[in-house]
Amino acid sequence: MPRIALYPGSFDPVTNGHSDVVQQAVHLCDRLIVAVGVHSGKKPLFTTDERLKMVRDVFAPIATKAGCAFEATTYDNLTVTAAQKNGASIMIRGLRDGTDLDYEMQLAGMNDAMAPGVHTVFLPASVSVRPITATLVRQIASMGGDVSAFVPASVAASLKAKFAP
Repeated sequence: MPRIALYPGSFDPVTNGHSDVVQQAVHLCDRLIVAVGVHSGKKPLFTTDERLKMVRDVFAPIATKAGCAFEATTYDNLTVTAAQKNGASIMIRGLRDGTDLDYEMQLAGMNDAMAPGVHTVFLPASVSVRPITATLVRQIASMGGDVSAFVPASVAASLKAKFAP
């Protein structure tokens, strides 16, 4: 039976922190599904299609190199429901610090109550990417700052174009 993992997030934009998690996750599963959350109440910087393209462009080569099947999809319901719908028995969650752990433990407990067959796996961020958040990246880019140390080159170019005068 193949091990299928779902890595959910907004990916607005994809950061080096997300890539770090994917680099770890591809060694834990046979197929990794990155699921871009689409929520009508949120106004992301990048469209759903733009985020899916970023996810595919950045993560597919990582998965291919590791011999892990890869796909990208969207979801607009409960994350645990998206995991079940996609046949995932593993949900990947990245952790930067203790605050993330506290929040993610609550989510994992609720998810386990709703879907006991979906197991949450926490992956700690590497030291070099721990301070990176998509929110800070967007803020820096919106003010003309250089985000090239925090995101893949293709994403930095997309951010630059998005905020071009």
